[in-house]
Amino acid sequence: MKLNPTKTILEIATLLGREFEGDPTQLVSGINEIHGVEQGDLTFVDHPKYYNKALQSAATTIIINQKTDCPPGKNLIFSDTPFDDYNFLAKYFRPFQAALAQIAPSAQIGKGTVLQPGVFVGNQVKIGENCILHPNVVIYDHCEIGNNVEIHANTVIGSDAYYFKRKSEGYEKMHSCGRVILEDNVEIGACCTIDKGVSADTIIGKGTKLDNHVHIGHDTHVGQHVLMAAQVGVAGVARIENEVILWGQVGVSKDLTIGKGAIVFAQSGVPKSIEGNKQYFGSPVQEAKEKMKELVWLKRLPELFKK
Repeated sequence: MKLNPTKTILEIATLLGREFEGDPTQLVSGINEIHGVEQGDLTFVDHPKYYNKALQSAATTIIINQKTDCPPGKNLIFSDTPFDDYNFLAKYFRPFQAALAQIAPSAQIGKGTVLQPGVFVGNQVKIGENCILHPNVVIYDHCEIGNNVEIHANTVIGSDAYYFKRKSEGYEKMHSCGRVILEDNVEIGACCTIDKGVSADTIIGKGTKLDNHVHIGHDTHVGQHVLMAAQVGVAGVARIENEVILWGQVGVSKDLTIGKGAIVFAQSGVPKSIEGNKQYFGSPVQEAKEKMKELVWLKRLPELFKK
């Protein structure tokens, strides 16, 4: 999430009531989770396993729960509870804003776009030209939709990320302050759900087509001209490259990449990154030809045991 206007390190540290090390005049231009940080962003780290990743990332400012030397060009804010402080900032800079109308007055809707009865469009939403939103589509705050996009009935764009931190008293939700971006010529089927980024964007690329009952998790980037059949589920922070095809009920785990042009057959499970321009099947997936050979041998097992 970008901050407008930007804030100085001193302003952020004062807001949190925390000590810091670095340049007090350095500007924070955004807040972001570690997987999506850019130069000028603030992020957090609260586990030694990820200290180096955070300190060596593109982030300019890190909220950290251990006193350590400040790397050149970085700023550190010291906190006993970095997650809580980060969550506070996310809520402070992008608080929940109740809807006051079915179509928010702040929404921008392009020429030729049709909103069927029951469509809800939230605050600061941008919708391009010549789109069709069918009955009961919901577009949450700050989402952006390109030109010539069609979204079928009862689909929800921009619901919160499924992201919780486990604590002794239960689970605490990370406040979602990201967006969903649908690029030009996208079509989304009925009853789909696309979660916003935790702090960055979930992106559906140009010309991609989703069937009914597809779920896309937070901060996932889907490339251009991708096809997803019914009941595909994609977890958070996945990267689906251009021209991938996922057939019905494929499950895709988090933090992985499916290479350009890959085809995954129905009811398969993808637990880790796979190369492009190949066909896959099974759970966990393997190349389809090899998996089919394996299934042939499995069918012969009873016969082999008899011998």
